[in-house]
Amino acid sequence: MISTREFVIDDYDKAVALWNLVEGVEVAEGDSKEEIRAYLLRNPGLSRVSEENGTVVGAVLCGHDGRRGLIYHLAVAPAYHGKGIGKRLVRECVTHLRATGIVRALIFVAGDNAGAHSFWLRIGWEDVAGAILMGIDL
Repeated sequence: MISTREFVIDDYDKAVALWNLVEGVEVAEGDSKEEIRAYLLRNPGLSRVSEENGTVVGAVLCGHDGRRGLIYHLAVAPAYHGKGIGKRLVRECVTHLRATGIVRALIFVAGDNAGAHSFWLRIGWEDVAGAILMGIDL
């Protein structure tokens, strides 16, 4: 039986292990335990994990800036692909974002991650034409 629930900071080590296992998910700056703890506190109840018999088999970070929802680090253990876990986690994130009054959400998909791009398109997300991802290290 695979269950889902809120991602809590005690899930951090298992989630990072999963993120490091799944191709296309990059653990980088901003992903330390203290930074994720602060993120979860700013966005209570939005991030999710999936478990089977106490083993984390899926994880996703979800939050918002007051205008737009953002979903990061969606990962499902390879042995669990095709079971609807990723779709379920995203659906729960979107449901919770809507409950907070958010009406649009965004994700970042690496340009060379065709599998992730295909997944997001299959579950109803769209490419944002004309958008260019930009950033700066602070």
